[in-house]
Amino acid sequence: MESVKQLKHKLVDNSFKRSKCPLSCTLDIIGDKWTLLIIRDLLRGKSRYNDFLESEEGITTNILANRLHRLEQAGLITKKPYQDNPVRYDYELTATGEGLKPVIFRIIDWADKYIPGTANVDKYRSMADHNL
Repeated sequence: MESVKQLKHKLVDNSFKRSKCPLSCTLDIIGDKWTLLIIRDLLRGKSRYNDFLESEEGITTNILANRLHRLEQAGLITKKPYQDNPVRYDYELTATGEGLKPVIFRIIDWADKYIPGTANVDKYRSMADHNL
């Protein structure tokens, strides 16, 4: 298991550094339209490639493979093989990835308040260990 120091180093290496702004650096890592949805799914208990493909947003296989790789490179997730032939993986959040949980819940709360027609926020309250 990687130390927090090693995970922080991965985050620095994966930020484009457009500026020293914390928001800009964070968006370099998680700012595309798919990454937070994958993290949401991990928080909801999904852990396998096909599980992510079943999400209602309809991520394509090439984008999913790319985002999983980027998340692993950034130290937000790890993968462990659960099958050898062909090799298939279970994905899970690292402590650094888990640190995004309050961010995701705040975004959900914001959408519930300001974007009419979004899903009932209680549906998302059942995500694993929601202790906010």
